[in-house]
Amino acid sequence: MSETDCRCPWCGDDPLYRAYHDHEWGVPLHDDTRLFEMLTLEGAQAGLSWLTILRKRDGYRRAFAGFDPRTVAAFDDLDVARLLADPGIVRNRLKVASTISNARAVLEVQARYGSLDSYLWHFVGGVPIINRWDAMGQLPASTALSDAMSKELKRIGFRFVGSTICYAFMQATGMVNDHLKECFCYEKINLEGSGRDL
Repeated sequence: MSETDCRCPWCGDDPLYRAYHDHEWGVPLHDDTRLFEMLTLEGAQAGLSWLTILRKRDGYRRAFAGFDPRTVAAFDDLDVARLLADPGIVRNRLKVASTISNARAVLEVQARYGSLDSYLWHFVGGVPIINRWDAMGQLPASTALSDAMSKELKRIGFRFVGSTICYAFMQATGMVNDHLKECFCYEKINLEGSGRDL
């Protein structure tokens, strides 16, 4: 049995899901464009499976100009109509509108704090939190930190950023390492990410 057979069970057998688990989930992310993308995708997932969103990821990148926040912030009613007719994304009017308004909020954060990266990572003190879970049932759906992030993002003008979405975002972008201890990614990420135990 190879080390990659010891994965978190949530990724199942789907090759796309496994690739995401093995190479992205929990890896510290510090690029503003990618952070905006992940915030958008986590919000889009609300009520859906993450695998559904992963399968539409290329469609999202195409539809939302590679997640360039300045371009998306300038989208108008014609763009909204185009997006609502695009089968490559989740065609939910509220989610589409929130992506555009969130892009404007990203620009505000960048102007105020220098980067989306520095603003978001300040919630965890700039370094990943290393959890020590033995079973999936131990993982929380939200924490006091995701509560605080959600409250602050909403105050700035972000939408679809409830505490559960924020915690999923923190997991995805490596602000927390929530791989199970037996997962082959757990130690690999800890070695590369210079995190701190909670």
